[in-house]
Amino acid sequence: NSQLYKKILPSGDVIDIPSSDIAVGDLIHLDKDQRVPADMIFFLFCDKSGSTFIRTDQLDGETDWKLRVPISVTQKLNHPCEIFSLNATVYAEKPHKDIHTFIGNFSHSSDSNNRDDAVSTEGLNVENTLWMNTVLASGHAIGVVIYTGRDTRAVVNTSAPTTKIGLIDQELNTLSKLLCLVVVALSVTLVFLKGFHGAWIVYIIRFIVLFSTIIPLSLRVNLDLGKT
Repeated sequence: NSQLYKKILPSGDVIDIPSSDIAVGDLIHLDKDQRVPADMIFFLFCDKSGSTFIRTDQLDGETDWKLRVPISVTQKLNHPCEIFSLNATVYAEKPHKDIHTFIGNFSHSSDSNNRDDAVSTEGLNVENTLWMNTVLASGHAIGVVIYTGRDTRAVVNTSAPTTKIGLIDQELNTLSKLLCLVVVALSVTLVFLKGFHGAWIVYIIRFIVLFSTIIPLSLRVNLDLGKT
């Protein structure tokens, strides 16, 4: 969250902000071997060819590089600040787990004062995206943030770790639960045979304490110490 990234402002200035402050719609400048801080749409690449590669080993475990292509309209711009002069909108689908698909579009108008004048729409797919936790393999790239935080593909695909437990532990837990029920049932039965007179709840608690040695608590401790 404290890793600094370059954010391009409409005035043309570049400021350093921590990744925790990156928001949807920010224009972020990425350098070679820099990790992508959020899910982004690829706008501009330093090379006029436009195509670049990213490393996705931290996202999908694959070591081969993936080709990424910027939007053709923004790639033709001479300077990143010209992006802010575009009368354009980016549509992105709602977040989901599939990192290999993306549906979106880039709509722009030739007239900056009239949104309905000659609107052109370019379809976007996964080759136009830079997912979070991928690494730019070469050159310098500029992209606009579309998903942050829990909406990113990397976080959506993250599952909570499960605690590993052995068969012996499972069987011991099951037997302990059964013996606990037996102790309670035995205590209630003895009080029932005696008769529910006086402080019968106190008698039940006394019988539970007396029969608590039936539950093998020491066995549980010995197993844990043995494994340690």
